[in-house]
Amino acid sequence: MLSKMHTEAGVPAVPGLSSSSENPHKKPKKAEDKTGAPPSRFSLRMSAAWWRSLQCIGMTLHYLAPPRPPNPAFSKSISATISSKKGNFTLQFYTPKGYDEAKKTRERFPAVVNFHGGGFTLGNATDDARFARFVLETCNAIFISVDYRLAPEYPFPTAVDDGADALLYLIRYAPELYIDPYRLATSGFSAGGNIAITSPLRLTAHLKTITASTAPGQEQVPVYRIVAIATWYPICDYTLSRVERRATAIRPDQTLPPGLTTLFDSSYLFPPNLDLADPCLSPSKATDQQLAEGIPPNVIFYTCEWDMLLREGEDLAKRLERPPISKNVHYRMIEGVPHGWDKGPDPLKPPAHSEQLYLECCERLRDVFNGAESK
Repeated sequence: MLSKMHTEAGVPAVPGLSSSSENPHKKPKKAEDKTGAPPSRFSLRMSAAWWRSLQCIGMTLHYLAPPRPPNPAFSKSISATISSKKGNFTLQFYTPKGYDEAKKTRERFPAVVNFHGGGFTLGNATDDARFARFVLETCNAIFISVDYRLAPEYPFPTAVDDGADALLYLIRYAPELYIDPYRLATSGFSAGGNIAITSPLRLTAHLKTITASTAPGQEQVPVYRIVAIATWYPICDYTLSRVERRATAIRPDQTLPPGLTTLFDSSYLFPPNLDLADPCLSPSKATDQQLAEGIPPNVIFYTCEWDMLLREGEDLAKRLERPPISKNVHYRMIEGVPHGWDKGPDPLKPPAHSEQLYLECCERLRDVFNGAESK
């Protein structure tokens, strides 16, 4: 079966869908402007399954490098309440030292809610276990990684809705989970970096509708505070074409292959008339008011020098820092690395500089948590 799969330059591709569907002279506004004629959803699922099997091998090798990353302490399956696509998804909980004694001590821990990468099409919640170790050891925080539902089976906005639902669940059940709801943060990598930004925006919008429709005496959402976002090489602006992104990349040869990015776009950006400027898809297109209200006060923002997403990430980081949004932004471009460099499949050692940068990020998160008001 695999030997018959359509490829472009050796890269598995979706049959009937060219990796050059975009018109390089037209700025995309709708999904169809990026993907062309919508491909068969079945063919997208077949291609996604192929790539998922490859990624499973790569991540297995990634886990083998010493020091070995931790395993989740427990998991919870929760129901989707915000998404129109009903169903369940899983939260994986990594717990810090002292968590098992929390029933006796009544200690409350800060929590980092994480979203894995994979173009909204690949990956799972254990992919960022190496980062989880630094959160546990440096921040003494609970690390909750979200197995949000993937495209093409679940296109936009399901992943973002699941992210907001995960936050809402953790806020509602904070006492039972020994979470301090005043010390929450989101984190994520690539597509997950997008969700780390957009899920607080989505939650803010959702809670406005709840507040407007809640009658006196009905259950209210508990008070909470998301104090930080840690986002790594996120997708920020889908109104930029892949052609434009590659043209502005410092090392186009180091960007993701067109066959893979075409799969990602065709899987997630559906239906064809989807507005690419939706702020929960392209946070760069959110208004100043939406960003000021929905983004936490502290943003830790990393981009990669050789990444085609560098420019849009850099632009958003600068915008978040400027008035009238005026967030406290720590921005760093990681020199000499491509997109997703920290997930390299080397079984002998972690990718270069990944541990130093994870530590730096978690030290900043720790400082935010220690300065946050806890009640």
